[in-house]
Amino acid sequence: MSPILHRLLRYGFALVWLANGLLCKVLLMVPRHAAIVARILGPEHANVLTRLIGLGEIVLGLWVASGRFPRLAAGLQIVLVLAMNALESLLAPDLLLWGRANAVFAALFCLLIYYHTFRAAPVNTLRPS
Repeated sequence: MSPILHRLLRYGFALVWLANGLLCKVLLMVPRHAAIVARILGPEHANVLTRLIGLGEIVLGLWVASGRFPRLAAGLQIVLVLAMNALESLLAPDLLLWGRANAVFAALFCLLIYYHTFRAAPVNTLRPS
């Protein structure tokens, strides 16, 4: 994979986390996210917890964009996406954009992260800058 495409994909992954964290969760622009959190963690503090999750996603997005420790970042992304999707599919499938089919998109996203980081990464991108 060319270094430019590799970098663009990395920024694309970061953008997913940044947009979901900021727009969907911190700014609560997509109420479905808070509804999912309410269903899984309880409604009492759903907005606060949704915003905290969003802040975590923003931090993860900034980390991914930085390119530091890419294998650790990729592993964490994969674990988080699979765990979040498993919980959501079991406890709130009716609130997901594509229902249980969300798992297909999550799996494809994880496979792309895996391929990008562990299979197609240019050698010089695996060391922190």
